[in-house]
Amino acid sequence: MPFMHADRPSIQLGLLAAIVRREGFPVRTLHANLDFAARIGTRHYRQLADQCGRLVGEWLFAVQAFGDAAPDPEGKLLPEFADDLAHLGGELLRTRDHDVPAFLDGLLSEVDWSGVRVVGFSSTFQQTAASVALARRLKKRFPDIVTVFGGANFDGEMGLELVRSLPCVDFAVIGEGDTAFPRLLDALAAGTDPGVVPGVARRVGDEVVATPPAPPHDRLDDLPDPEYGEYFDRAAALGLPVHDVSLPFESARGCWWGAKHHCTFCGLNGTTMKFRAKSPQRVLAELAAQARRYRTLRFDAVDNILDPRYLRELFPVIAGRGEDYEFFYEVKANLTRAQLKVLALGGVTRLQPGLESLSSAVLRLMNKGVRAAQNVNLLRWAGYYGISVAWNVLWGFPGETAEDYAEQAKVVPHLVHLQPPASADRLWLERFSPMHTRPDSFGLPPPRPEASYRFVYPDTVDLDRIAYFFEYEPADALPASAYAALKESVTAWSRAWSDTRPTLVYRSAAGYLRIDDARHQGRDGTYTFHDTLAAIYLACTDRPRTAAAVRAELGLALPVEAVRDAFTQFQERGLMFLDGELALALALPATPGR
Repeated sequence: MPFMHADRPSIQLGLLAAIVRREGFPVRTLHANLDFAARIGTRHYRQLADQCGRLVGEWLFAVQAFGDAAPDPEGKLLPEFADDLAHLGGELLRTRDHDVPAFLDGLLSEVDWSGVRVVGFSSTFQQTAASVALARRLKKRFPDIVTVFGGANFDGEMGLELVRSLPCVDFAVIGEGDTAFPRLLDALAAGTDPGVVPGVARRVGDEVVATPPAPPHDRLDDLPDPEYGEYFDRAAALGLPVHDVSLPFESARGCWWGAKHHCTFCGLNGTTMKFRAKSPQRVLAELAAQARRYRTLRFDAVDNILDPRYLRELFPVIAGRGEDYEFFYEVKANLTRAQLKVLALGGVTRLQPGLESLSSAVLRLMNKGVRAAQNVNLLRWAGYYGISVAWNVLWGFPGETAEDYAEQAKVVPHLVHLQPPASADRLWLERFSPMHTRPDSFGLPPPRPEASYRFVYPDTVDLDRIAYFFEYEPADALPASAYAALKESVTAWSRAWSDTRPTLVYRSAAGYLRIDDARHQGRDGTYTFHDTLAAIYLACTDRPRTAAAVRAELGLALPVEAVRDAFTQFQERGLMFLDGELALALALPATPGR
C-alpha cells in the first residue's frame, strides 16, 4: 500500500510471494501504491513518499482507516505543521477527502477478490493507515477473509498493540516472516491452531496472545529469488513508466557493527540485529537470473551494511567477468581507497555510508566507530572513482557542544570539491535505538511519540506502544543558533555543486607537487611545493596519517613537531583536514581512475 515508493517493486512482496508459492499456495501480489501514484500523479506521489518527519502519509488515510474514531476529520494537522508541509502544496485535503476514498473503492471493485482466503499487508514507515483502510473495507465486504499484517511497523510491542486495538487485523507476524508466514498459512489451511506458530500474534477475547518469534533466519542462501513480474504487469496496465528499474535485492540481513556497537540513534534491525549474509556464489547466481528475467542490470541492495567478504569474493569476480551491473549499497564509512576502487570496478555507483558528521567528537557520541577524517577520506575517493554518496549531517546528540558544530562550519568551505550532504538537521529518535531504549543512559527524559501521531490514530491506540518516531529534549540541549553556521555552510556547499563543479587536484613529480585549486569561483589558484613539503603532503593523500607515521615512512631527519607544523601550514591554506593527531590531504589526483 502507499506510501512505498512507486519506482521499484517491493522486495517484501516479491520474496514472500516466492516463498509461499514454493510451499504450494496460490498467491497474487498487489502493488496498490502504483494505483494511487497513477491517480494523483507520480510527482505528487513521490513527494508524499519522500516526506519524513510529520506523518502526512498516514494522516491522508486515517479517516478511511478509523472512521468516526479518526482524531482529525477537520484537517487540523495542516495548519499545525504548515511550515513542514508547505512543499507538498495546497491539495492535501482534496487528496484525503476525494482521491483516497476513490482509490480504495477502486481497489475493492476492480481487483478480483473472489476465492481469496487470506490477504497479507506489509507495513513499513507510512503504510499502516492505508493498509488498515483497505483491510477495514475488505472485512466489511468479505467477512470470511483473514487479514495478516507484518513488516517493520509490527515489530516488537508495536505489533501487539496494533493487533489489540485494530479489529480488522486478524493476525500479525512479529519479526521476520520467511518461516512464520507460510507456517501460519499451513495452520489456516489445515484448520489447526495458528496461535502455536512462532512469531504470530492474535486476539483471544480481550487479550492479545503472541508466540515468541523463532530465531532469525540464518540460511539466506536457501531463500528463493524475489518475484517481481506482477509489479511490472500492473505498472504497464496503469501506463506508468518503469523502464530500467533498479531492482531491490537482498544479500545480507542485520548489522555486524550494530551487533557489537549499536549506533546510539539507529532503530534499524530492532529485534533482528544478528548479521547474516548470502554466499558470494549465491549472490552472483541471483543477480544473473534476475537480470535476465527482468531485463535490467541495476540493483539496489536493501542490506544495512556490506558483508566484508564481498570486497574479496564478489565484486572482484564481477569485475573479472566484465559484467556491467550497477549497484547501490549501504556501507560502513571506514572503507579504504583500495576498497572503494574494488567497489567501483565491481559496479557500485551509489553508496550510503552513514557519515552523519564531520566531527570526531560527535561521531564518538553516536558510537559510529569512525573518525571524521575517515568520513572525509571516503568522500574523496568515492568521488574520484565515480561513486555517488548519499549522506546527511545530523545534530542533537546528548553531550555535544557548540564548538563541535562551529568547527564543522569552519572546515566546510575547504570540502566543497567533495559531494555535499543532502541535508543538515536534527536527528530523528527511532524506536529500538539505544537513545530510545535506554534514555536514562543519555540523560534524556522518557521520549514521547512524534507530535503528528495524535492526528492519525484514535485515542483507543496507545501511541507510546505503536510509535516508531519520538521527540526528545536533552537536558544540555543546544540552542538552534549553535547549528546555524553549519546549516548555512552546508546550504552554500550544495549551491556550489549546482553551478560549475568545484575541484581541488594535484599533480606530482619527483620532489615537486602542484595543487590546482578551483573550489571557489573567482578565486582559482595554484600552489607549488618542493622536496620535503611535497613528500609530506603526498604521504597523507591515500589515508589519514599521524606526524610520527609520516616522519618514519619518509625517514625524515626533522622532529615530529616540524611535520605537525607542516600539517598546520597546509591546513591554513585549506589543503589539509586535521582531526586530532591525524592529517588528511584534501586534493585528489588530477589523473582519473588510478
